[in-house]
Amino acid sequence: MIAETVCSAVAAAGLGIAAVTAYRKRFLAATRIAAYSLVPLGLVMTGVVDWLADTAFSPTAWAGFGVLGLSWVLFSTTRAVERRRGTRKERKAARGAQREAVAPTASAPSIGPAARTPATPATRPAGKSRATESAGEDFSDIEAILKKHGI
Repeated sequence: MIAETVCSAVAAAGLGIAAVTAYRKRFLAATRIAAYSLVPLGLVMTGVVDWLADTAFSPTAWAGFGVLGLSWVLFSTTRAVERRRGTRKERKAARGAQREAVAPTASAPSIGPAARTPATPATRPAGKSRATESAGEDFSDIEAILKKHGI
């Protein structure tokens, strides 16, 4: 009985706010406020509020919500583990693709020679160091990998 009264009061207050908003010539906002304020009244008239009130004080209903929550946690956990692992076929395909990408003892990528050949110490400019040379080689490796994947 109290829930119906509260819902009716909320609906009346919402319709009053909608009327004030419409008076200020904000008709779209007023219509939206009126729609939201009619929802509690509709819930009271359909009997949903009575059902919720009966459910809120029922220990069996709360136990049911607990079981539903537990099942949701179990589903979420299994989905998260499945996404991290992948299926058996996906793991097997990934291992096969990884072996094909680079030979175990190769010093250069198996896609082809690097874009730049390393300079000999005699022809290397004075400003460059070995660190910048190796960085250039690393970028050529990355470029080759990206080209292989079509990026």
